[in-house]
Amino acid sequence: MQPTLLILAAGMASRYGSMKQIQGFGPTGETIMEYSIYDAIRAGFTKVVFIIRGEFADDFKKIFEPKLKGKIETDYVFQHLKSFTGNRNIPADRTKPWG
Repeated sequence: MQPTLLILAAGMASRYGSMKQIQGFGPTGETIMEYSIYDAIRAGFTKVVFIIRGEFADDFKKIFEPKLKGKIETDYVFQHLKSFTGNRNIPADRTKPWG
């Protein structure tokens, strides 16, 4: 069994102001995650799974699939608040469900 890299990227980025997960920082626009994925590939990882919010899917695929195609298998898992809270209600005045 080959190792799989899990990237937890479902944050709302409310303090940052935009989706920092896909913000380009490197000299040619690389994201922080790309550096981690590059290191994982060099270490023998064969798959990366992005754990994201469903509404991020199109942006993630647009940015990462062309860059990672042929280098590492990619997959996406969607984190939904209801998966964790069940039928319990989140207080209406709570702006950050987890913190």
